[in-house]
Amino acid sequence: MSDLLIRNARLLDPASGLDAPASLLIQDGLIAALGADVTAPEGTPALDATGLCLAPGLVDLRADIGEPGHEHRETIAAAALAAAAGGITTICALPDTDPALDDPALVQFVLRKGEATGGLTLLPYGAATKGCEGREIAEYGLLREAGAIAFTDGRRAIGNARTMRLALSYARAFGSFVVQHPEEPSLAAGGAATEGELATRLGLPGIPPAAESMLVQRDIALARLTGGHVHFAHVSTGAALALIRAAKAEGLRVTCDTAPPYFDLNETAIGDYRTYAKLSPPLRPEADRQAVVAALKDGTIDAIASDHQPRDADDKRLPFAQAEAGGAGLATLLGITLARVHGGDLPLLEALSLLTVKPATLLGLPVGRLAKGAAADLVLFDLERGWQVKAGQLPGKAQNSPFDGRALEGRVVGTWKSGRRVFG
Repeated sequence: MSDLLIRNARLLDPASGLDAPASLLIQDGLIAALGADVTAPEGTPALDATGLCLAPGLVDLRADIGEPGHEHRETIAAAALAAAAGGITTICALPDTDPALDDPALVQFVLRKGEATGGLTLLPYGAATKGCEGREIAEYGLLREAGAIAFTDGRRAIGNARTMRLALSYARAFGSFVVQHPEEPSLAAGGAATEGELATRLGLPGIPPAAESMLVQRDIALARLTGGHVHFAHVSTGAALALIRAAKAEGLRVTCDTAPPYFDLNETAIGDYRTYAKLSPPLRPEADRQAVVAALKDGTIDAIASDHQPRDADDKRLPFAQAEAGGAGLATLLGITLARVHGGDLPLLEALSLLTVKPATLLGLPVGRLAKGAAADLVLFDLERGWQVKAGQLPGKAQNSPFDGRALEGRVVGTWKSGRRVFG
C-alpha cells in the first residue's frame, strides 16, 4: 500500500453521477480527496491518467470459483489474478463447491483465502440447502454470522416449492435473500441447448425457454406469500423479464441480474457444436437477447454479473451434449458491458452502475463508489483501446471463454485494491 495521486483522469462515479476530468488522491488505502483541484503532499507519487477513465472497482455479484474441491479448474488465487485484470475488486462466490458451503467453517475458509490474495474481497454465499441438494434448509443464522453474504444453491435450482418457501422465510428472518437459478429442473434435465429450430437441426436435446419463466412465476408467487426477497440469477428470456418487471411494479421484493453472454451472444454462437458457448442457462434466440438489452435499459435488471464458471479442457473437449456447461467471465466482464455503451444501448454511467453501485447496494456493501473516506478500490481503463479475447491467453487459469475471438473496445490498464495496485 502506498499513497498515490492519479491526475487528469475522467472520473466516473455512478453513485453520484460524477463524469468529469479530475484527480484522485489515495492515502492509507482510502480515497483522501477527489476533484479538479486536488493537491498532494510533497513527494507523493503521481500517475498521469490523461485520456483514461477512473471508476470504482467492479462488484461481481456471482462467480463460481473452483476452490474448494475443483482446484484443477481454478483456485481462488488464480481467480484473483483474472479478477484484477478485469477491474473486479469484490466477488460473491457461489457455494455449490465440494464440499458445499453449508458449514460456517467453510464460509470462513473462503473468506480467509480471499483475504490472503491481497487483491480481492471474496464474499461467499451460504448454501440455501444442505449440500446444495435442494432438500433440507441449511443453518442460515450460523452461516450469516460466519460471513455468508446471502443464500443460494448456485447453479442448481431449488425445485421444491415448499423448500423454496422455507428458504425465503428464513432468509427474511436473518435480513437476507435467496438467489435462485431460474430453470425448472425436470424440464431442463438432459438438455444442452434452447429448444427450437437450431437445436433440432443440430440434433441436440432441448431445454424449453418456458423452464425459466415457469420457475420465475412460481417464485414470485412465493415472494408474495412470504414477504421474502428472491433474486433471479442470469435471467435470459423476455418472458421471465416481463414477469419480473410486473412483480417490481407490484412492489414485491424481487430483483434480478443477467450476464454478458445473454446480451452479447445468441444461440447461433453454438453453431458447429462450439462447446465454449455451451452455458447454463443456454444461449437464446435473438429476440430474447434483444429483450435482455431492453431490460438493461429500462432498469428491470438490477446488476450485471460475470457468471464466471471455470471449466478445464477435459470438461469441454467432449461431444456438445456431454460437455460441461459454463464460461469464464472475469477478464471480459467490463469489456463486454462496454460493447453495449459503444453500441449505443446504454450510457456509460448506467452501464458502470450495473457493475458497481447497484450490486453493492443490493448486497448492503459500502463499496462501488468514489467518495472521500471510501476504500480505494479502483479500476482505470481506456474506453477506446481495442483488444481481442483469445482463449489460452486470458489471465488466470480458466480459459473457457464463450467470447473467444471477440474484438472489444475498452481495456483495463490498472486496478487498485485498498490503495494497492494489483494490476497494470
